Amino acid sequence: MTDRLDRLQFERTAIAVAATIATHLAHLPPWLAAALAAAIALRVFARRRGSATISSWTRVLLTVLLLVVIVTRYGNVFGRGPGSALACGLLGLKLLETERTRDARVAIGFSSFVLMSSLLFTQSLLFCTLVGGVLVLILAALSALQPAPLQARRPLRADLRLAGILLAASLPLGAAAFVLLPRLQAPLWGSRDDGLGRSGLSETMAPGQFSQLMQDDSPAFRVEFAASRPPNASLYFRTIVLTDFDGTTWSRRLGGPRGDAAAPVATGRTYDYTITLEATDRPWMPALDLPLFAPEGTRLDDDQVIVAGRSVTQPREYHLRSDVDAHAAPSLDRRERLRMLRLPAGYGTQARALAQRWREQAKDDRDVVQAALAMFRGSFTYTLSPPLLARDSVDDFLFGSQQGFCEHYASAFVFLMRAAGIPARVVTGYQGGWWSGGYLLVRQSDAHAWAEVWREGTGWQRVDPTAAVSPARVELGASDANGAQAGFGAEWLREMRNRFDVASRLWTLSIVRFDALSQRNLLSSLGITDAAQGDLLLALSGVLGLSMLLAAAWSMRETRVRVGDALDRAWTRFRSRLARTGIDERAAEGPLDLRARVHAAVPALAPAIDPLVDEYVALRYGAAEPTPTRVAALDRRLRAVRLSPPR
Repeated sequence: MTDRLDRLQFERTAIAVAATIATHLAHLPPWLAAALAAAIALRVFARRRGSATISSWTRVLLTVLLLVVIVTRYGNVFGRGPGSALACGLLGLKLLETERTRDARVAIGFSSFVLMSSLLFTQSLLFCTLVGGVLVLILAALSALQPAPLQARRPLRADLRLAGILLAASLPLGAAAFVLLPRLQAPLWGSRDDGLGRSGLSETMAPGQFSQLMQDDSPAFRVEFAASRPPNASLYFRTIVLTDFDGTTWSRRLGGPRGDAAAPVATGRTYDYTITLEATDRPWMPALDLPLFAPEGTRLDDDQVIVAGRSVTQPREYHLRSDVDAHAAPSLDRRERLRMLRLPAGYGTQARALAQRWREQAKDDRDVVQAALAMFRGSFTYTLSPPLLARDSVDDFLFGSQQGFCEHYASAFVFLMRAAGIPARVVTGYQGGWWSGGYLLVRQSDAHAWAEVWREGTGWQRVDPTAAVSPARVELGASDANGAQAGFGAEWLREMRNRFDVASRLWTLSIVRFDALSQRNLLSSLGITDAAQGDLLLALSGVLGLSMLLAAAWSMRETRVRVGDALDRAWTRFRSRLARTGIDERAAEGPLDLRARVHAAVPALAPAIDPLVDEYVALRYGAAEPTPTRVAALDRRLRAVRLSPPR
């Protein structure tokens, strides 16, 4: 008997392999993803046509080529990025040589490892649900490899049902391992970030750059306020300050901030809160404007921006206090003042002239600010799809298109203020969010840019020119102000998405961030205090051993009860029903002899019994492997026949 895979077994293995590789698509190089998809599709097509397998030398050359390309692309094969790319490539190459049951089992086992490695990149609730679905496909493929000599292969839904049952049966043991396995203080995959790109604010701002963020609906961070929460109009989360302008792009000052800033003095409404920041590849840590101190392990630079010691590559929680009425830097030295007035030569000729007219007509700086806001309020339009701007973006926006969103208004406003002799700068961060009872969810689409102007004796004061054009952007938030422009979809869809974040946050707090301290607290609530790691391992071993004993007992019970194939079981049930009518079972009696006894004992049953016996004989002795459909049909007919005891 050959162990060569039939078409069904091979294709279910191929589906499991393809689904596993698909979980890595977000970080695989496009060329590798396309190559693996083409290789799997061609392999399935070639096998359907009965083509020969790829030679060993070709597979060796492809493996060497994969290694060379990955080393060239990443510089090495270590780390999450290159390691997952190599694993996915090897898994795809394994499918090229899969012909026998042993090869398929190896491919499926390797698929399980590669699937697990996808969790090194993200452990969100949605992604973990996806991983669970792929695991069901892997188990279904493994089920299809089991020998079935007396019946045709089960349909896919039957294997999927069995895989789901197996996965559900493993959950209690998985929960025990989750609770009892000793926890590390740091993540198991605590390696470097491997350059994994993530969305978020950058150190530059140019026309059109924010539009990408406003299409990104992924969470940026969540905020829990200790007591009262600030009004929506005060929900400005300061992240990066941009001071240098080259005519097109705003950027952070060259060389970065000068040093630690003096902590602002609280003068107004203060709020204590906790921020849970999603992983980024940047050190910026948002804070409600204006933070009064820097959390541990961070610093508050002279722009009142909180900067971490290194890039935030794992979700991070930090506690803050902010004063939404405070102003920073009541005094400004000459060097800093000149920097905040600097404008690039050859840009904004019309804007400079307009600002000079305002300056000549105004009594003070406040009048200049109000003149600019009145201009924006009068004839400008807020839109996420503005026309492209020319080289002189400020003049083209102010005197040409007059359409844009926050970055256009913040950039033009700061340019006008500097041209009028008022120190000004751009601040980027987030504004608004979605309240979910106990916390505020801030998404990347809530990214915002505003301006700050400096006034003698007062310090830096926030001015949001976007609010003059679209007050809804500040009062109602990005989703209501942007609406369909940002692709948020219908209101019910946005609400469902936000509700899902509540479950996602609970998943993150309870599962993803379950560390050694959380484990001790949970065990203490169960009455287990001061449990050493050895004790936990011993308890886990006991649970594992007991589970294996129960599984073995259940398996042996199934073996005793379910003797024979489906056809045998159907016939045995029918014989048992006959026995209750008085026609006893005889171990050595065949179906024809049984029919003869039925004719003699209960002649009235003969018309109903004869075709059933004929069908059973045809299936059992006339076919090497009876089809499941005919077996199921006979089983139904055997169950339906009416039997009555002889009189």
